[in-house]
Amino acid sequence: MDVLIHLFVGLHIIGIAALLGGFLTQMKAMGRGAARFVPAMLHGAATMLVTGVILVGLNQADDQHVNNIKIGVKLALLIVILGLVYVKRDDETVDKSLFGLVGALTTANIFIAVLWT
Repeated sequence: MDVLIHLFVGLHIIGIAALLGGFLTQMKAMGRGAARFVPAMLHGAATMLVTGVILVGLNQADDQHVNNIKIGVKLALLIVILGLVYVKRDDETVDKSLFGLVGALTTANIFIAVLWT
């Protein structure tokens, strides 16, 4: 079971890397007001959602403690991120504040995962 959990943790990290990497590649364009949500951001957020749900299930099946409040907060942030990226995915440009919000929520999600024990 540990190998399976570690496999999905790795996939979860790949998802966050795609989401944050997509955001970071658009930072220069954001300064010009020409940033857009790239497909990597949508796929990364979706990967995070699927692997996160699987990780919660695997950890509960392995009788490990799951902090449901932490998972709920992370899920809420991710649903907002995924919703914004999904709705605005076809727009040629995205407002700076909206694009920055996705970056801030992504960063907050990372720090919640790492610092909330």
